[in-house]
Amino acid sequence: MKRVLAFAVVLVGLAGPLSFADDYPRQSGIDVSHYVFELTLGDESDEILGRTTVLIEFLADGVTEFELDLVGATTDATSGVVTGMNVTGVFAGEDTLTFSHTNDRVRTQLPSPSHAGEKKSFTVEYRGVPATGLIIGDTKYGDRSFFSDNWPNKARNWLATLDHPYDKATSEMIVTAPSHYQVISNGLLIEETDLPDGRRLTHWKHSVPIATWLYALGAARFAVQHVDDYQGKPIQTWVYAQDRDAGFYDFAVPTKHVLKFYGDYVGPFSYEKLANVQANSVGGGMEAATAIFYGDNSVTGDRSIRWRNVVIHEIAHQWFGNAVTESDWDDVWLSEGFATYFTSLFIEHAYGRDEFVDTMKNARQRVYSFYEDRPDYRIVHDDLSDMSQVTTGMQYQKGAWVLHMLRRMVGDEVFQEGIRRYYREFRDKNATTADFQRVMEEVSGMEIGWFLEQWLYQGGNPRYRGGWSYDAESGELHVELNQVQGGPYEFKMPIELGIYLEGETRPRIEVLKVNDLENSFVIPLAQEPSAVVLDPGTWVLMEADFGR
Repeated sequence: MKRVLAFAVVLVGLAGPLSFADDYPRQSGIDVSHYVFELTLGDESDEILGRTTVLIEFLADGVTEFELDLVGATTDATSGVVTGMNVTGVFAGEDTLTFSHTNDRVRTQLPSPSHAGEKKSFTVEYRGVPATGLIIGDTKYGDRSFFSDNWPNKARNWLATLDHPYDKATSEMIVTAPSHYQVISNGLLIEETDLPDGRRLTHWKHSVPIATWLYALGAARFAVQHVDDYQGKPIQTWVYAQDRDAGFYDFAVPTKHVLKFYGDYVGPFSYEKLANVQANSVGGGMEAATAIFYGDNSVTGDRSIRWRNVVIHEIAHQWFGNAVTESDWDDVWLSEGFATYFTSLFIEHAYGRDEFVDTMKNARQRVYSFYEDRPDYRIVHDDLSDMSQVTTGMQYQKGAWVLHMLRRMVGDEVFQEGIRRYYREFRDKNATTADFQRVMEEVSGMEIGWFLEQWLYQGGNPRYRGGWSYDAESGELHVELNQVQGGPYEFKMPIELGIYLEGETRPRIEVLKVNDLENSFVIPLAQEPSAVVLDPGTWVLMEADFGR
């Protein structure tokens, strides 16, 4: 405990992080609590028929209209190809409502002004060819398939929704398609019925609120395996029929082990099932709630480490990003940084400290390579409007390092308790960086605004240059350590110094409060060390030139 406290007693007093918001036009008077998506798919063309029913709770009196995101039909000037959706009607029960469909939003006039607390259902009917969001094409085996890819805001290309993470809802996916397709979606299978006309109706229902990018649809010729159960919830594998043996082998591990670790470390798994699904709509993995998609080439038959780590990462998202969802795209590190670090935490738990440290060193190298070209890049965005820039590798790798350094500052037990309380408070809801800061400060008793400010809300990363010498006459170790990263950025960080003495198996640890551009330290030491190592435990995101 003393060592943790020594590490944690750093300069405080810098202002806490500012709050930012992206420019999505929120609708404060409504909350969509449930969607029913009814879709008809066919082989004759790529046109889909859509019918979305939304259950809206009105949060205020006097609301007279609401809007849903749905990309309208457009014609490509070069190819002449028409993509996007044409709305054929909006209804409240049997009543036809007045609507407009412009700028990719369906604006609907209510029959009468709302009353706070009332709930009403509305249905939007539409048809068209999705430009993206629902990928219609061949698998690597040449079989026609349909797979969703909603990240970050592409659900609006085929589903009428409030397409932003701030509005989470439960959902149903009811798909009618030719009977040679099997259909996978979120939640539990409610119905699968072969119809007289050679088509099949498949109905999935998801009873936990999630953000729109997490809605999943896969229709293909699958091989399906019930692998196991976790706390009574099924673990499934869905792979192309041609990949049955290799896919069943690959996805059999480590899913249950990962679920148990996160359940024990963080808190309960929120959802009804966990399916690993081979798909052609993603290159790596996509964390759609309860139905995780992995790329065409994810099945190798040899349980490759690369794909093993993708599985771990996407399952971590079921807790962070899915259950606890960022309120705003500017805070996407709460999803990607957390999932990346918790991938490393599972690796530490399952495969050992050395492999864990290797993941952090690899992440550190990628951070510094990225900042060579973009030295001012910030992890938390400021009023993000270009969704192509919603993530870079830095939300992943640098975000993970922020959590890693925070873990060392507050100590393992406090860090875990903070994570558990954060998850408990915001499970199946939305959170901000400020929410995370508040919880960690309450649990640790420390002020961490200065820490988050320098790592999330400003650019740059520290580079140190220095060295050590030993004065035998005075019995002192002298250490010089200076920040040499240049530019406008300075960092205040506690950094451990490992002092290795002859005859001792473990280093003596001293904590240097490196708060200025130039820093000098004198440490009483009765004998000359055999070696002195900066940050021997790999706890600080830094580059350093340090020696005798």
